[in-house]
Amino acid sequence: MRRQPVLVYDGDCAFCTSSVQFAERRLRPRCEAAPWQFTDLEELGVTQQRAEHEVLWVTPNGSVHGGAQAVAKLLLSAHGGWPLVGALLTLPPVRWFARGVYRVVANNRQKMPGGTPACALPASRATQKQG
Repeated sequence: MRRQPVLVYDGDCAFCTSSVQFAERRLRPRCEAAPWQFTDLEELGVTQQRAEHEVLWVTPNGSVHGGAQAVAKLLLSAHGGWPLVGALLTLPPVRWFARGVYRVVANNRQKMPGGTPACALPASRATQKQG
């Protein structure tokens, strides 16, 4: 059994990778960060489709939090004042607003600073999202 949470992100996305590296340097969260491409997703209890769609926070007991709530969990595990921000992200209506902001950023990550065309959602996910 794992001893700490795992933050699963898209290692092919420059924006995602830069964001995780920033968090590791500045926030120092208490977790392991791993690109989904090099992670045993089945062991974590998540699908590749979900890992392509959003960042994931997987607790040692197997609970999975995605998107804005994964970011909230990351912040809750960080040093300094960040846990307060993480706690706010778990409360309605901030939680609902954060979900929408996360989705806009995730759907447009290739346009974000550091993003590249490789950051775009796979064509199958983009088509599914529109349908």
